[in-house]
Amino acid sequence: MVIHSQGEIERDLSVIQKDALLHKIESKNAKVGVLGLGYVGLPVITAFAEAGFTTLGFDVLESVVDLVRSGKSHVGDVMPEAVSSMVEVGRLDATTDFGRLSEVDAIIICVPTPLGKTGDPDVSYIMRALEAIRKNLRPGQLIVLESTTYPGTTRELLQPELEGDGLIVGEDFFLAFSPERVDPGNTTWTFTNTAKVVGGLTEACRQLSTALYGSVIDEVVTVSSPEAAELTKLLENTFRAVNIGLVNEMAMITDRLGIDIWEVVNAAATKPYGFMRFTPGPGLGGHCIPIDPHYLAWKMRTLQYRTRFIELASEVNAEMPRYLVSRIAQALNEHDKPVKGSRVLLLGVAYKANVGDIRESPALDILELLRSDGAIVSYHDPFVPSINLDSSTLQSEPFTKDLLRNSDIVVITTDHKKIGYDLVLEHAPIVLDPRDGLRGKRGRALVYPIAGPPRVPN
Repeated sequence: MVIHSQGEIERDLSVIQKDALLHKIESKNAKVGVLGLGYVGLPVITAFAEAGFTTLGFDVLESVVDLVRSGKSHVGDVMPEAVSSMVEVGRLDATTDFGRLSEVDAIIICVPTPLGKTGDPDVSYIMRALEAIRKNLRPGQLIVLESTTYPGTTRELLQPELEGDGLIVGEDFFLAFSPERVDPGNTTWTFTNTAKVVGGLTEACRQLSTALYGSVIDEVVTVSSPEAAELTKLLENTFRAVNIGLVNEMAMITDRLGIDIWEVVNAAATKPYGFMRFTPGPGLGGHCIPIDPHYLAWKMRTLQYRTRFIELASEVNAEMPRYLVSRIAQALNEHDKPVKGSRVLLLGVAYKANVGDIRESPALDILELLRSDGAIVSYHDPFVPSINLDSSTLQSEPFTKDLLRNSDIVVITTDHKKIGYDLVLEHAPIVLDPRDGLRGKRGRALVYPIAGPPRVPN
């Protein structure tokens, strides 16, 4: 008779649990839960449903859950037809009842991770998600965090919280980090064809999370730890933030030198090696690029290290809305108009072209700065019907010839393709074009670029 020790029995059980979940994933019989049905979560859950998994979405907002359950999409990157078809066949459902977390085999956390008022990481959404998961955690479940955060979050926050009731990671449940790579408005690179980075706490965690994403995504890249995966996302967006900061400062330099920044950027971009094209603009927007570098900077401050390069780039980028307002003032002044009392029309308030996302949009900072200087500010954005300000709600104005003619200056804060720029050039008296979207177009308006002297497009 063979006698097995308690440790051997427990190891055998953990292997059985891991293999059982792996089989479920590979056969697409695993039920996938997604916490947070916003810009990240809805594309994720829809992709898993379309791949053949039964899915269950969780959100604190009943309005969001009701939309999903009725087969509608509130996220521009997810077509309503995709949601409705998955709901109809029973592969996509949503709920506000977090007690149902025990029903799912894999839980993907896609909750917000903003910065606090002091610039420190706000992980309160993650902690609330963890509390709900812990209350309903059962052996054999896989938990993956996708929310962007600082290196060490998965191991230092998630693991102790989930092990609090005696379960052990890698044996009783499985835990990994996989950074989201959602690019709103990008129709070329989507959730399924963009490589997915995965880092598990143990080999079993790595194997299961790789299998989960590998069943939906074309390429999965595994790294040695959750920390490596967490830092990967921060490197990606810090790289962009720093280089945008560099080219934004270069724009201000060329303004002093009387040189066309766009001519310089386009000329440099002809070099086939050693140069990557970045372009200046009114500032940084979106949830990732303006915020993610601060996660890394905060983490390093806890280790008595100052990320001077990152901080400097953040300062330059944060200053761009003020620089744009100074360009508006300069243009108005050259036409004997003060900022106070002038009618300023902003074309676009979304943080990037062809989306309705206004998170961290520099256009909002420009709007508020202009209003504080006494300007009469209106806006048109085909993707954003209204915006809530501190003291009022502003509605998008209908795009008409009269709107353009009655404006003292028109500012292209977001270069949406749906906006009729030919009409802008024909009827607006002065245009500030920080995106250089009007180059090569004909019209009567005097156009000020982000730097340098104005030009008449003819």
